[in-house]
Amino acid sequence: MTLFLVLVAVVLFTCIFLNSASNRIGMPVLLAFILLGILFSNNGLMPIKMTNYNFVEQLCSTALIFIMFYGGFGTRWSSARPVAPEAILLATAGVIITALTTAFLCHFLLGWDILESLLMGSVVSSTDAASVFSILRTKKLGLRNGVAPLLEVESGSNDPCAYMMTIVALSLLGGNVSFGGVAMTFVAQLGIGTLFGFLIAQGAVFLLNRIDLTTNGFNSMFLIAVAILSYALPSLIGGNGYLSTYIVGVYLGNHGFGSKKDMVNFFDGFTGLMQVLIFFMLGLLARVDLMLKALVPALVIFLILFLVARPVAVAAILTPFRKYGVRQQALISFSGLRGASSIVFAIVAVVGEKSLDNDLFNVVFCIVLVSIAFQGYLLPWVAKKLDMIDPDTDVMKTFSDFSEEVQLQFSEVRIVEDSEWRDKMVRNLHIPREVLLCLVIKPDGTRLVPNGNTVFEFGDRVIVCSKTIDSDEQVKVQQYIVQDDPKFKERQKTIRDFPVQKGQVMLLVRSGERIIPHGSTPVQPGDILYINRSV
Repeated sequence: MTLFLVLVAVVLFTCIFLNSASNRIGMPVLLAFILLGILFSNNGLMPIKMTNYNFVEQLCSTALIFIMFYGGFGTRWSSARPVAPEAILLATAGVIITALTTAFLCHFLLGWDILESLLMGSVVSSTDAASVFSILRTKKLGLRNGVAPLLEVESGSNDPCAYMMTIVALSLLGGNVSFGGVAMTFVAQLGIGTLFGFLIAQGAVFLLNRIDLTTNGFNSMFLIAVAILSYALPSLIGGNGYLSTYIVGVYLGNHGFGSKKDMVNFFDGFTGLMQVLIFFMLGLLARVDLMLKALVPALVIFLILFLVARPVAVAAILTPFRKYGVRQQALISFSGLRGASSIVFAIVAVVGEKSLDNDLFNVVFCIVLVSIAFQGYLLPWVAKKLDMIDPDTDVMKTFSDFSEEVQLQFSEVRIVEDSEWRDKMVRNLHIPREVLLCLVIKPDGTRLVPNGNTVFEFGDRVIVCSKTIDSDEQVKVQQYIVQDDPKFKERQKTIRDFPVQKGQVMLLVRSGERIIPHGSTPVQPGDILYINRSV
């Protein structure tokens, strides 16, 4: 057990290192996680015996629940709404077109059985949200004409339809379903999944706004339970659990409730761990010798997806909208990466149908590796060549990095005797455009909203508002406690006298009182200084 825990820690540290290294060399980080799993796989350099497909399928399917939930939770609906119709069509009709086109060409070119070809097309019919998000966020690619939110909504919501197609193909292979049964399966999957998604989401928001769960951190536990329930309940009666989970995520992510920002930070790390788990576990199942045998059909099917199925689906869906030209459609087609969900669905197929003529798992595994390595690596270059990069668009606003609609911070300015604002009208002050004067609190407690004629007086407290800084420009602050030293009383009496090398004293805390210091502010033993060490 102890050795196993050491191994888990080593794998996690390695994943963190790979995440940092992949940003420097331009390799998609999820590909690095897969390769790490292969390194530890059955025939790898440090073999871990893993042959239980059922266990991996259950583990990865559970992890996929949270990835789907957070994919919805992190969707900024105000950005996604303008492209929602075409994105939803791509996630449904586009998936079906991709699956059927791939199935037909797979049967025609490779000679596979038509139903097994349909199963293959269904398994690889969805694009991978994690891969697309990872590349766009890492490279901070702002794309023109709303392409980024379109890709986000499509890749985040097309797994349910691909899963539904996989279940239908498995039923047809089993020979126990008719055309009417297929239609009923589609209706049940979509209808029950959608209904339960909205009902569970509304119930969750109702409870979050009426029960205080922030005290002991139970809010994160509550949302984990909601994500699990949103998958399990509809799945019990034949509904699409992944669709329900995604709807619940979107609904919660775009409704206000307490500690929402903390939830974004929590799920950002939690789903990152789930992605590592999925890709690593899938890598453990891989066998290099079987992957080599599956490489040729995998390359053929990848080319079918890349050159025919995906472009046909994109053109069929987006051309009628008239606002997507050739360059936009080309980039959207190129961005159709295959990822972990395709491999998870392949495991579902292998577990559900034992009599397949072809090695579906390893073929799909190779397709995903080629897709992430080729399309993922070249996506920034292709976007640049197609002139689809918009330097004035911040792609991070599309994703969960912006957890609230507006990120502002409020500060207090006290009008003291020597204040430059004292006895002056607001219109005569030199205030930066990025700062807004929100409120003036008089010494007697009277509150007023300032205007250009407002005069600040001694004792006033002015509440000002400004934007928060970018996450890449955080100020590095170091805490220092002033010691009770006899030499201190003689030489270091004020902030001006206090020796601070390559830094600035930003805040002084004395007996719980917070003081914004200036050069003549006295310093006493026991004071806590917060020093800016950003330089």
